[in-house]
This record gives sequence, C-alpha cells and structure tokens, in this order.
Amino acid sequence: MLRHSKLRSWLTIIGIIIGVGAVVGIISLGDTMQAQVQSRLASMDLSSITITPGYSRAQSEGPGFGHFGGGTTTDVQLTKHDIDALRGINGIMYAAGEISGREGISYNAENATLSITGVDPQVWKYMNALEVESGRLLEPADNYVAVIGSGVASGIYKKDIGVNQVITINGKSVRVVGILKEQGGGEDRQIYMPVGAAVNVITDAKKDVFDSIQVKAQSVDVVDTVSTAVTTKLMISRHDNNAAGQDFSVNTLKSRAASVTSMVSSMSLFLGAIAAVSLIVGAVGIANTMFTSVLEKTKEIGTMKAIGAKNRDILMIFLFNSAMVGFVGGFFGVILGALLSSIFPMIGVTMMRSGGGTSLSLSPSLMVFGLTLAVLIGVISGVVPAYRASKLKPVDALRYE
Repeated sequence: MLRHSKLRSWLTIIGIIIGVGAVVGIISLGDTMQAQVQSRLASMDLSSITITPGYSRAQSEGPGFGHFGGGTTTDVQLTKHDIDALRGINGIMYAAGEISGREGISYNAENATLSITGVDPQVWKYMNALEVESGRLLEPADNYVAVIGSGVASGIYKKDIGVNQVITINGKSVRVVGILKEQGGGEDRQIYMPVGAAVNVITDAKKDVFDSIQVKAQSVDVVDTVSTAVTTKLMISRHDNNAAGQDFSVNTLKSRAASVTSMVSSMSLFLGAIAAVSLIVGAVGIANTMFTSVLEKTKEIGTMKAIGAKNRDILMIFLFNSAMVGFVGGFFGVILGALLSSIFPMIGVTMMRSGGGTSLSLSPSLMVFGLTLAVLIGVISGVVPAYRASKLKPVDALRYE
C-alpha cells in the first residue's frame, strides 16, 4: 500500500515527522532548561532571606536569581537598629547588613566601573555558597581588602588581577585577597569588601545604613516561619501599624526558586501542547490516508475474504499499514528533533544566561518515546478505517466499483 500511493503516503508521513520532531525538540529544550535551573539551585543557599527597603517596588519584581533588588528610596532606610531587632528571633543563624554601589576601579593604569558590595566579614563566608579559585574569603580582621569575581580578575583589564595585587577605588588602595570560582552569572563581576571599608569608597554610603539585610535561617525547613517572624518583628520595631504602611520587603530565595521552577515547567508544558497540535494534524492525515486505502482496496478485500481471510486478518493488515506510516514518520521525526536540539544552543535558546553554548539533552528514552508515540498515533488513527475494512461483506466488496 505504501508503494502504491507514494505521494499520498509520504505527505502523511511528513505530517508525522514535523509533529514528532517538534515534540521531541520542545521536550528536549524543556528538560535542559529544568536541568540548568536545578543545577543552579543546587549551588545556592535556599535558607537565605533578603530584607530590602521599599515594599511596593520589591513586590513588583519578577522572579530571578542572585541578589534581590529592593525598592530603595531616599526616605526609607535599613539601619543597624533593624539588625538588632532580628537578634532574638528563633531560627536565625546570622543577620548582617550589606551596602552596594558602582564605582570606578583602577588597575594597571586602566579604569572600569564595577559593582562593589560591602559585607560583614565576620559572617559573610558562612552566609553564601561562594568558593575561591585562589586566595581566601574575607576574614573578621580585614579592612581595605577585597575578594573579586573571576570576571573581574580576567577579561576586564589587559593584565589579569592576581591575589595580593592592589586595585584603586576612589583613591583608596585595596588589596585583592581572593578570586572566586566562575559562577556563570553576575557574581563573576562583583567585588566584595568589608562593609566598614566599603562605606569609605562607595559614594553616598553611610555608616550603619544598609541597602539590604541578609539573613540566614538554620535550615530550609524553617525559612517560611522565620520570614513571617522577621516581617512581624520589623513591623513592630519600625512602628508600621499595618501591612498597608509596610516600608520594607522580605524575600526568600526559596520562594523565588519555586517560582522559577514553576515557570519553567509551565513554559515546557505550554510549548509541548503547541507542538502536539501538529501531531493531531498528522493523525488526521493518517486516518484520511487509511480511509482512502480502504476504498481503493475494497475489491481486494472482497477477494481475500472470498478465499478464506478472516475479519481479524483484514484488521491486522490495515493496522500494520497505519503503524508502519507512524513508524517511518516517527523515525525521521526523532532525527528532526535531534537536529532541532543541536540548533537551539546555536541561536541562544536557553533558560540560563550562562548556558548559551550548552547542548540540549536528547536522551535515548526521549527518542524511544518519540518513536513509540508516532506508532501509537498511527495505530489509533487506523483503527476505525481498519475496522470498517474488516467488516466489509465479501459480496458487497466484490461488487464495489
């Protein structure tokens, strides 16, 4: 039957190829995005909580990674008094203020504007998952020293910055004591300094006034409870009478991570549903081809039944034919899906900014799934035509013109 109707059969097969290729490619993209997200989350401390000044702006921000931006305004500030208010909350391991800004950094007679974050050196290394490539992290006794990201160490200045090299920030000499491992994000272009020294090099920074307060909970399990307690305690200490007057925002990395994971899953499901539409079109094409084949082969069906073929024999012949159409379409569809999977990274289709060159994961199980799906669609599409063919009466079939 496939040889008898080559054009019609291959047009039907092309529909299956496009459908299976789209589904396999989209699922591969979704799997890779989820793997990238999970890999990024595994390197993060989900027990961290960030407090920022300004409630409305912080609430309007979308989910993301890294440091949370806040609704910093001129009339709302976080101070040492707010940190002191958090000391007695159960479930908190550490609480420390941070300041940040962008300043001109000079090194080897070259200038660049980079981000600087002032942190509490006594607890900073316990509140993040950063690792050093060389050197060390900040220590409590440090003052005008810095830990820099890998992107600052190499790639910005003509000469790479090494450990114990000196950079100049707003006229102040700062010695580099550590270089962080590559993170693949904004952390690579960050400079970390003790907050006491950072106040003197960041423009408009004030002592005991912070851009954010970082809190580390004892475990991920108590993050939600601690977050609620922090909100309640700060509203009391800052004399916020009700939620409408709240002038700060409490964000948890755990909730942000859940939002991103949910978003990626929804995106994958949505794209998969769109790709599945082409499979439905392919299924209709198979059904149409099989109905036409039944009409064309009516006399042959009558002859077969007249010489002893049973209904089951006729049914299996047409089902096998439709399954074969699905199998051929599925085979080439999986190849098309593999090609799409290799093309996506080339055009930058990826979830994480750092994964532009990451190859998508096309697992053997996904290939088997695509092939099985195509055969199943072929069989389902051919059931009704095959059943009708098996029920034809020999006399009526032989008389059919």
